[in-house]
Amino acid sequence: MDGTSDIRHNQPLVLASRSPRRKFLLEQAGLVFTVFESRVDESGYVWSSPAEYTQTLAMAKARDVAAQFPDHWVIGADTIVVLDNALLEKPPSKAHARDMLSALSGCVHSVYTGYAIVCQDDDQGLSGVSTTEVWFKPLSAGEIEWYLETSEPYDKAGAYAIQGLGSMFISRVNGSYTNVVGLPVCEVVGHLIQKGVITF
Repeated sequence: MDGTSDIRHNQPLVLASRSPRRKFLLEQAGLVFTVFESRVDESGYVWSSPAEYTQTLAMAKARDVAAQFPDHWVIGADTIVVLDNALLEKPPSKAHARDMLSALSGCVHSVYTGYAIVCQDDDQGLSGVSTTEVWFKPLSAGEIEWYLETSEPYDKAGAYAIQGLGSMFISRVNGSYTNVVGLPVCEVVGHLIQKGVITF
């Protein structure tokens, strides 16, 4: 018996993201869906509060893809890392990644994921945000330089992957683990059940 056999998909789903981590999380939860990347230009959105910013982007991404799949339910998401009110995006260089990891060392930071679930034909949509606090152990210069030589830091907000080698740097998590990976699965699946998109 496969992992999806107990879940009934009453309407088709689309993930509006090319993130392999979000795709894996939803597959792990037993969902069947299409992946279609949003064309939203994130640079056009003004930074506000973390919750407002991530929800606004998530909704924009979901609505962009929903216009092309009007009878599908579309999941959009946006994840950011915030340390001392500073936004830590994907590092553009090794030097930037080194600075981020040095700043995170021995500190607690917050990960916000805004999510949106919309269906254009039903003119329905909802959004929310999940926040997780993450504690880094103090990192030695050697640990940082070793990590910089791996492929992990450079396509991740905050320059680390909690689900990968970066897990050895995390001493504590308060909140949703999957949120830090890229999508709060419990909340998203709960909303899909609430809307009747999936049933058991």
